[in-house]
Amino acid sequence: MENRYRKNMKMLSEAEIEKLKGCKVCVVGCGGLGGYVIELLGRLGVGQITAVDGDVFDETNLNRQLLSDVNVIGKSKAETAKNRMQQVNPLIQVVPLILRLTPENGRELLEGHDVIVDAVDNIDTRLQLQDLAEHLGIPLVHGAIAGWYGQVATIFPGDRLLDTLYAGKQAKGIEQDLGNPSFTPAMVASIEVSEVLKLLVGRGELLRKKVLYIDLFSQEYNVIEMGG
Repeated sequence: MENRYRKNMKMLSEAEIEKLKGCKVCVVGCGGLGGYVIELLGRLGVGQITAVDGDVFDETNLNRQLLSDVNVIGKSKAETAKNRMQQVNPLIQVVPLILRLTPENGRELLEGHDVIVDAVDNIDTRLQLQDLAEHLGIPLVHGAIAGWYGQVATIFPGDRLLDTLYAGKQAKGIEQDLGNPSFTPAMVASIEVSEVLKLLVGRGELLRKKVLYIDLFSQEYNVIEMGG
């Protein structure tokens, strides 16, 4: 086993670390949430990460997006994710897809992955991801952030949790109104990655048919049951 993964021992077995090398995770969105998700998955040693994002960095990203700095303004977020992980962990493969996920291209982009990670910033795309993941039979780890607040859930095909979670909500979500500081995406992304890891190694209690609500202002954390 490579020395870089030795600090993962005790928490993960050597067999589990080896298993991660053969896993494929698709991260949709490489901004506030997605940048941290890709970083953490790469350091865990997940063998292939597909990074999907059609956007480029601008100065408004510098307050919170891990992959952004003054040298990458105007450059592709997905391509920057690949370049970053080549410096952090060249043993893994990051496949950058510089495009926006749509109902038309989604199935081809997502097919063949073990887990899909929702790191997007609008409700419409999240609902599309749920539909596509269900059609392909792939679990989806959902995360969302807004100001001091965040939420995480793991959705299996057929659960349709986002239908309930976002019923009657505006398509843009509330992050545009509440903003996003530096710490909220880091927190939510970390929990998303813990859910991805549990899915990949096949053990641990998942946030399935539940939503973890995080209030960092009041330091309150509540798990809400969302159906049987």
